[in-house]
Amino acid sequence: MLKLKPACETCGKALPPESTDAVICSFECTFCDECATNTHKGACPNCAGNFERRPIRPAAALEKFPPATE
Repeated sequence: MLKLKPACETCGKALPPESTDAVICSFECTFCDECATNTHKGACPNCAGNFERRPIRPAAALEKFPPATE
């Protein structure tokens, strides 16, 4: 199950489950689009992988599969 981390790992910006601003790498490192693009230049600082938009989990599924709290 994809972990929906609550904030950008660089700037701390809140990234709730419905956020269209969240991007992840293949290890689920999570960043806001601005940090991924401008600060990290499209490469994850942890693994050097590329970023993709984080999918939005349907609201009905959030109750059974809640987002991460850390």
